Formats: sequence, C-alpha cells, structure tokens
Amino acid sequence: MMTPLTENQILLEQIRLMQGNASGSRLGISIFSLFLVWAYFDQGNTTLLLSWSGLVMLGNFYSWRRAGRILALDVSSVSIAHVKYLSLSLIAYYTCYGALWGVFPWIAQVKDTSVGIMLILTYLAGMAGGAVALMSPVLPAYFGFAGMLLTSMTIKLYSMGPDYYNICGSAVLFLILLAIQAKNSSQAAKIAIKVKFENMDLMSKLLVETENAQAARLDAEHANHTKSKFLAAASHDLRQPIYALGLFLEVLSRSSLSEDQRDVLVSAQASSDASADMLNTLLNFSRIEAGVIQPNIQPFRLQHLINKIENELSPQAEAKGIVYRSHETQFSVNSDIALVELIFRNLVSNAIRYTEQGGILVGCRKRGRQVILEVWDTGVGIEPNQHQEIFREFHQLGNPERDHRKGLGLGLAIVEGLTRTLGHNLLLGSTPDKGSVFKLALPIAHSAIIHEELNSVPIRVQLKGVNVLVIDDDESVRAGMLLLLSEWGCLCQAAQSIEEALAMASVQKPDLIISDYRLREQASGLTAIATLRTALGSSLPALLITGDTAPDRLREATRSGLPLLHKPVSPSELFRHIVFAIDKAI
Repeated sequence: MMTPLTENQILLEQIRLMQGNASGSRLGISIFSLFLVWAYFDQGNTTLLLSWSGLVMLGNFYSWRRAGRILALDVSSVSIAHVKYLSLSLIAYYTCYGALWGVFPWIAQVKDTSVGIMLILTYLAGMAGGAVALMSPVLPAYFGFAGMLLTSMTIKLYSMGPDYYNICGSAVLFLILLAIQAKNSSQAAKIAIKVKFENMDLMSKLLVETENAQAARLDAEHANHTKSKFLAAASHDLRQPIYALGLFLEVLSRSSLSEDQRDVLVSAQASSDASADMLNTLLNFSRIEAGVIQPNIQPFRLQHLINKIENELSPQAEAKGIVYRSHETQFSVNSDIALVELIFRNLVSNAIRYTEQGGILVGCRKRGRQVILEVWDTGVGIEPNQHQEIFREFHQLGNPERDHRKGLGLGLAIVEGLTRTLGHNLLLGSTPDKGSVFKLALPIAHSAIIHEELNSVPIRVQLKGVNVLVIDDDESVRAGMLLLLSEWGCLCQAAQSIEEALAMASVQKPDLIISDYRLREQASGLTAIATLRTALGSSLPALLITGDTAPDRLREATRSGLPLLHKPVSPSELFRHIVFAIDKAI
C-alpha cells in the first residue's frame, strides 16, 4: 500500500511529465490553428475565426507559463493540497481547451461535402489521437479534453443528417478505443514513475551505505595506522634494553660462574630470548606491512630446512608429551630459503601450540611441477568460518585471556604475508576437534647449484686487533657493545653522536663502523655513516642496526644498501656480520 506522501509524489510527477510532454507541441498547435483560419477564412466568419485563433494562442501562452512554474517547483516542499489543486486546475484547463477545439467545425461553417467530412474526421483523429501521448499521464485531463472535442464533433456530424449516423457511431467507437489506449499509457507512465522513485530510494540507500562503508574504511585505516605507529614506537623502546641485556648476558656467560649462577644465567638468557622472539615477530610483521622484503630466489634442498626446524622445535613437542615426526625428502625447490624457513617455523610452532595430544607430522610430496610441504597436527582444528579469520593479525583461537605463552596472534598473518610476497600458494584443511593441515606449494628445482648455508665464518679473518667504532645514543647499549667486542679481541670505541664519532675517528681510524639507525636530535645512522665515509673514504665497512619497525623507516634503511641488523641482534649473528664485513673489505 502506497503511503499518502508517495501517492502525492507520484501525482506530482504525473503532472510534471504531462507538462514536459506538452512543451514541444504548443508552437506546432499554434501554427496549425493559423493554418485552419487561413483555410476557412471568408467574409462571413472572419471575426469568429480570428477570435477562436486568439483564444487558442492565449491558452497556449497560459499553458506555457504555468508549465514553467510547475516544472520549477521544489518537489520535496509541495503539499498534498497544492498537488491536488494543480491536478484539478489542469483537468479544468484541458476540458475547456478541448471544448475550444471542438467548436471549430461550427465556427468554420464546415459544409456538407466529402471534403468537409474528411476535414472533420482528420481533425478529430489528429487532435484526439495526438493528445493521448501528451495528456495521458494525468488521465482525467485527457478524458476532459478528448470528451469535449469528440462530443462537439459527433454532434456536428449528427446535425448533418441520417446519412452521417454511421460516422457518428464510428466516432464514438474511436473515442472508446482512444480511452483504452490512454488508460494503458497512463498506467505505464505511473509504473515508470514508481520505478523511478524506487530506484531513487535504492540509490539513496546505496549512497548512505557507500558513505558508511567509506567512513568505516577510513576509520579502519586510521586505526591500523595508529596501531602500526604504536607498535613501531613500543618495539623500538623495548628493543634497546633487551638488546643491551643480551649483550651483557653474553659477556657474563664467558665469565667464571658457579653451577647455581650458571643455572640462573641460563634462565635469564631464556627469558631474554623469549622477549627477543616476540619482538622479532613484531618486526617480521612490520617488514611485511612496509613492503621491504625482497625475496632472494635460488634453489635449495628442503631436507636441510626440515632437519633444522625439527632440531629446534621437537623439544617443545616432547615437553608437551606429543610426537614430532618428519619424513625425509630428496626434493629441491626454488624460493627464498630464509622466508620459507620463517613460514615453516611459524606453521610448526602453531601446530605444537594448539596440539595437546597426538602429534605433528611434516612431509613433502610432488604435485606436477611443485613440491607440497605439509604440516599435519592432531590439534583442536579450525571451524570453517574461521579459515579466513585466522590469517588476520592478532587473531587467536582459544585464547580470550591473551596468554603471552600462546604467542601474539601474528604467526599466521606473517605466514600469509610472506606466502603472498613469494607468490606461492598456501592451502588449509581442518576438521574441528581432529586436527589441521597446512600445505605450502613450492616450485620444484632441477638446478645443480644448491644454496648452502653460510654459517661458518672465513678462516682467514680474525677479529683480534680490529678497530670498531660504535655509534649509539643508548648508554647501556654502548657499554654492552664495548664489553662484548673487547671479549672478541676488538679495539673498540663508542660514541653517542656524529660529532663525537668524527672526533674519535680523526684520532684513530676505524676498520668498521657499527651505527644505530636512530640517533639523538633527529639524526640517523645513515647520516653518521655517510659523514664518516666522506671523511675517511667511501670503502669504509659499516653495519646499520635498528630497533625501528615503522614501515617508512624500514624502507629508508633498506634502500641504503647497508647491511641491516634488527635489534635485539644475537651475539652470534653480530659476530658473523662483522666477520663478513671485514672479509669483504680485504
């Protein structure tokens, strides 16, 4: 059931449509009226014909002015009463207009001849038939116009005698047929107007929904940007003390300790490593968001990677009382071994975390030109409606209390991001309460050149006597680096600013620069290294260490081309990079 307001809108649109239809016909009707005056002009009817033509033109002028006002109305502000007034006034006008055209055969004194009869019939058909398209949107207006026109014409024919009664009947039948056609046309116009309003309503709703979706998207982007900035700032501030703690613990491990002190040290190192692992997870996620990961694709054997992950993570499975098994494979694949290792480690860690009984199975199988690396578990499984959600950052299953021992909820988000970066496919199959399987598709390699890990350092390089200049604005980091590098036999100096580093370098030229990325007073390690290389030579080896995870800073640091290490750097990794940097410079 249409509401009154909607009925009012439809009627107003019908009136506007009728006025719009008539806008192009008024000039033609005026010219036609002048033609009729010319055709039937004689001395006996001059005044009547000219008066009739003047009334036609005056009516057309009135209709034109009235149509302009109606079409200019603000549809939303027109009352129901005013719309009804417009409708009634139009009906009255066109009824009178029909009567005006109906009296023409009487005024023109059409004779009882074949030409006269033909004129009346042509006149009748043209005016009444043409009015269907123009006036049918407001059906009563058409009935008023056509009724008066045809009534007058029929009476005129009837007055010509019995010979024309059949023509009168035909005229009446013609009127009935036109009425049916006008009614159908009016209904079609009303349906079209209703569809127009429905489309406008849908477009309005769609616009509102689009605006809401746009606002929600902007809010989500802002929240995501704020989250990233917070994580970057928090990560940087947390990395500094944890990095320094790792350096001090490494130095302490080289000291003479009692058995009890050694146990305490091991516990402290385990806690430090756990904190470092959480920060590295945040770093990996930030690197994916920043888009700074550049895959280094080369062939490598999968078995080496499977053995490495098993050696590292099988003790965790055994500690939970679950089985960890892997099948040996001879397959080699083309990919980035470091990124695949990170994906594989996250998948296995996730499997161990969510499995309480049964076990973990790792295996490979060939499918066409791909090797499918599979990680099976008998864990809690994943509901179908969660298969997409688990790859969102900070999304965890079964951890409403946010127990940090169950991770940060970034593992699978990192897996998804790295898989996308490498262009590989990752498939998930799972049955709730029975377990899950993740399948990573890797392109098979047939090359004889296989990647070998560079875990060993060049034998010909020794750190004893190597002069290292450390630049870091954190006092604890500088102290830890001095102690550790001295333990390795280096001659070490530490500066907190670029100016202090230049002063030290002018006295004793360093063999290697190790600089933090973010220094005091908005200075950066990139500027510090560039300044020292300008003063001491562009070939001076340098390492850049950063605790930043902000995407823009990661991109800037990566573009520099300097070896980039991320805090907290493990002592073994730091040692390895120092050795390779010195070896490369020799």
